Amino acid sequence: MEQNQATTARYLSLDVLRGLTVCLMIVVNTPGNWSQIYAPFKHAAWHGFTVTDLVFPTFLFVVGNALSFGMQKLKAAGDAAFLKKVFKRAGLIFLIGFLLGYFPFVKWEEGDLVAKNVLELRVWGVLQRIAVCYLLGALIVFYFNRAAVIIISISFLLIYWLILYAFGNTTDPYTLEGNVVTQVDLWLLPAQNLYQGFGIPFEPEGLLSTLPAIVNVTFGYLAGRYIQEHINKSKTAVQLLITGIVFLFLALLWDTVFPINKPIWTSSYVLYTVGWDLLLLSFLIYVIEILNFQKWTYFFEVFGRNPLFIYVLSGLFIKLLNVIKINDVSLAKLTYESVFIPWLSDKNASLSFAIVYMLLLWLIGYVLDKRRIYIKV
Repeated sequence: MEQNQATTARYLSLDVLRGLTVCLMIVVNTPGNWSQIYAPFKHAAWHGFTVTDLVFPTFLFVVGNALSFGMQKLKAAGDAAFLKKVFKRAGLIFLIGFLLGYFPFVKWEEGDLVAKNVLELRVWGVLQRIAVCYLLGALIVFYFNRAAVIIISISFLLIYWLILYAFGNTTDPYTLEGNVVTQVDLWLLPAQNLYQGFGIPFEPEGLLSTLPAIVNVTFGYLAGRYIQEHINKSKTAVQLLITGIVFLFLALLWDTVFPINKPIWTSSYVLYTVGWDLLLLSFLIYVIEILNFQKWTYFFEVFGRNPLFIYVLSGLFIKLLNVIKINDVSLAKLTYESVFIPWLSDKNASLSFAIVYMLLLWLIGYVLDKRRIYIKV
């Protein structure tokens, strides 16, 4: 009975971490005005790190956590059932991500609403990367023991460093123009199918940079395994804390030769984000399990119980608000300018729009949770 209670409590910590991640993803993705954002809610321009740069890798980390809790059941089902499940799930998540990028299938062009050209759509994206990392991470942790998972993970980080250094620009292989990540994506896809937000075709969720991102999943899996195997809550929190500090130290040391960089998802960035995730998880275990302070957790549990559905919904709604116009002004802009701008400073108005939008999605998640509706892929 004691072990079951411990497992349940630790599920709560991980559920809160997952919910917190989804909550922040919505806030950073939907400001009222992209030119009016407080620094912590912006991604680092290139090298460097902000709180926002922790959100996506943390989602991959909690994907690994979830794998650790479901792995025993997957192994009991056998290889065929496992492969069918993970390939089907990864395929669906990838397809949802692609269709989310396509939605609402039309765009405004010179005052007219025209159909989007499917041949010019961006192929990669957040959900697409999650799908690939989930698939490959699941295969690794299913077929290899813990020691092998650690070796494979470290190998991925070192091999990625070698590839970027050896095949990138000889002067500086880690620049926007000189990294090999872009070269690989342009070799595979036309420029119009890549992300254009950096001023040149460059895909921050592209193929090659997915290799180190898989390690965020495998390290999340290892953390989940450790949590399940150790009932002593205080010892677990301390061990996660120490490991997180070690990871941060190693990441900052590596940063001197291989910069912490989210767009090309450098190996030092992986260690740095996992380090912060371990510290955050340690803190949650301490507060939720050791201090038994749980009254505040339900807000984040709501997001954590339907994470994929709420995230997709957040993308669908904001796209609709931007495509529907009244007197040539989108509903999103109209709402922002009429409700928030009149009584708040520019940055506070932009942040308030994002928070209110997040709270509306929370209400949807709340209704689903109260009705015990959990939408899973």
